[in-house]
Amino acid sequence: MTDGLVLIPTYNERENAELIIRKVFSLPQAFDVLIIDDSSPDGTAGIVRALQQEFPARLFLEERKGKQGLGTAYLHGFRWALAHGYEYIFEMDADFSHNPEDLSRLYHACATDGHDLAIGSRYIQGVNVVNWPMDRVLMSWFASAYVRFITGMPIADATAGFKCYTARVLSVITRDHVRFVGYAFQIEMKWLAYKYGFRIIEVPIIFTDRTRGASKMTKGIFKEAFFGVLQMKVGSWFRRFERQQPKFLPPVGTHPAAPATPASESR
Repeated sequence: MTDGLVLIPTYNERENAELIIRKVFSLPQAFDVLIIDDSSPDGTAGIVRALQQEFPARLFLEERKGKQGLGTAYLHGFRWALAHGYEYIFEMDADFSHNPEDLSRLYHACATDGHDLAIGSRYIQGVNVVNWPMDRVLMSWFASAYVRFITGMPIADATAGFKCYTARVLSVITRDHVRFVGYAFQIEMKWLAYKYGFRIIEVPIIFTDRTRGASKMTKGIFKEAFFGVLQMKVGSWFRRFERQQPKFLPPVGTHPAAPATPASESR
């Protein structure tokens, strides 16, 4: 039994699925894994189901109908994690752009050092990106600079997707209507955590572009982020951010056992 759950959304990741799952389970520190698959036509879910026979109490699968977007996949995973009593919930890509060995560093930033959100940051110590073309690096770096300028958030890597949340912060910020599903989703989640006054830290990582499979990044995702930041900032002028713990959140330190067989929410 572990208090950490790694959420990995997948769509056409058959080349990476087994490799990333086995890598996480090979780490010295134990983490459970939840795959949220959006009906991948390449059979990703089938690979995960086969691996569940080997890891019945550690690997879980949620299958959704159609490609519904990264943000909704993570929100689905957050609800699942809170319902099953996990204390530390991670976002991580399936393509090894995020090094699974950094999971423990993000975990200890929250579990040991007391932060509510730990961000695997590409830009907190210079620019730590491998295999990206220069135009992509510049676009990403200036996107974070743009977010800092508009919102005032003191976060160097505002678009980062490698994170550890405590159940405490997720139970509060997911009460909001999170409106974005793509690139802007990552910004919005940080924005809500910041506005609610949670403790945020950036942990330096090295980001390596995928070597297997195809990138899901599109121009539309960047467009959503550009205008979404403005909407978030303007919208914040007309609301109050009051942190209230919901009654269903388990007390810190408790962790009901996860089911021995894959669980699935009714939909």
